[in-house]
Amino acid sequence: MRNEFRPEVVSPKRVGVRVLFRAAGGGTDPIPRLDPGGCALLRTYPASLAPDRLFAFPPPPTTMPTLFVPAEKRPGETRIAAVPDTVKRFVKAGLTVRIEEGAGNGARILDSHLAEEGAEIVPVGEARAALSSADLVLKVQPPTEEECDAIGPESVLVSYAWPSLNHDLVRRAQGRGFAWLAMDLVPRISRAQSMDALSSQATVAGYKAVLLAANHLPKLCPLLMTAAGTVPPAKVVVFGAGVAGLQAIATARRLGCVVEATDVRLAAKEQVESLGARFIDVPGGADMEGSGGYAKEASAEFLERQREEVKKRVAEADVVITTALIPGRPAPKLVDEQMVRSMSPGSVIVDLAVETGGNCDLSERGEVVERHGVTIVGLVDLPTTVPMHASMLYSKNVLALSRLMLGEGGEVSRDFEDEVLAGCLLVKGGEIRHEPTASALEGEGVTSA
Repeated sequence: MRNEFRPEVVSPKRVGVRVLFRAAGGGTDPIPRLDPGGCALLRTYPASLAPDRLFAFPPPPTTMPTLFVPAEKRPGETRIAAVPDTVKRFVKAGLTVRIEEGAGNGARILDSHLAEEGAEIVPVGEARAALSSADLVLKVQPPTEEECDAIGPESVLVSYAWPSLNHDLVRRAQGRGFAWLAMDLVPRISRAQSMDALSSQATVAGYKAVLLAANHLPKLCPLLMTAAGTVPPAKVVVFGAGVAGLQAIATARRLGCVVEATDVRLAAKEQVESLGARFIDVPGGADMEGSGGYAKEASAEFLERQREEVKKRVAEADVVITTALIPGRPAPKLVDEQMVRSMSPGSVIVDLAVETGGNCDLSERGEVVERHGVTIVGLVDLPTTVPMHASMLYSKNVLALSRLMLGEGGEVSRDFEDEVLAGCLLVKGGEIRHEPTASALEGEGVTSA
């Protein structure tokens, strides 16, 4: 009599599941077993199995690497480092994806959406254990001290780091021994554009800066010709024509504003004009473009000439948006109190550089204040106010970077010889690999190895 095997539990999409069969007769017929892809694997078992006996075959040994996405702990952080689309791609690459319960709530990405693409939702109480056992950890913000202590020494962490602002955290990570790839240190080279989280999030910030300005502005943005009269368009001045500045220009133009922009990099002129804005030339200006497309620190004389040239534009502006940043240095001061006084009551300044000191002398970090009749917006982390698309863009940056260290079976390599990985490697194996950070800590009496 042939054995008949009726599956009690079958989940072909789940790796490592125990598949139960009930034997209806003896014999040596092959016993089917489902592999992860749903195909039958044939193995022969002895005929001594008792009829109607319920038995289970243990899951096959698995070495699938594990990826874990914890919920962000920083107050106000609404983004998540993985979205359903990237979860699907990581699973397809051969990783077991685990995500802390509720991690996507701030971005309106539900646990069920992530689970549908193959993610395992980890209860909050088990998150520390999942963090400790993960081969790859994905985050947005730098880890908390508790998270840093929980990450295993053989793990790889991918997140923002802001090492110049987090010396103590870098020391702590150095002591733990895990590898930390900093998204804010990704080299600005052509092949790393898809991994450039600073640019993707700056795009969101530039867009939202204009919406905030329009919200606080007591007048309309576009030119309107009505039976009651003509409404002139709002005038906008943008300091800095990097990614955030260009997006601010484009958004302001879409709202119908008249836009002017200034930048210390001569290459920005063509980009500004291509968006329909006017570029403010500074007499005697030289190209101040540094490595990676960032602006170099300008001389005091140049900044003074720039201030004089844009002063009259600022006085006539309804909105001023400042985006000027210098990597690793405080933001340059471009709008002083005298310029704020010259603006009309009801005008708005949005300072996107407020986290590194601000471009406006009167900006206050994390606050919206009114000075001399002008509203000054100094809110931080504007991408967190558009969390769904900010998460989508950031998670794709993380996916692109992670692919550089994933093998054919999803195994996570700790060999960071690729120029992109080497460029953003902050710490590994108890050694600080980012030279500027190592030098800064050595100056404080901390060795890099």
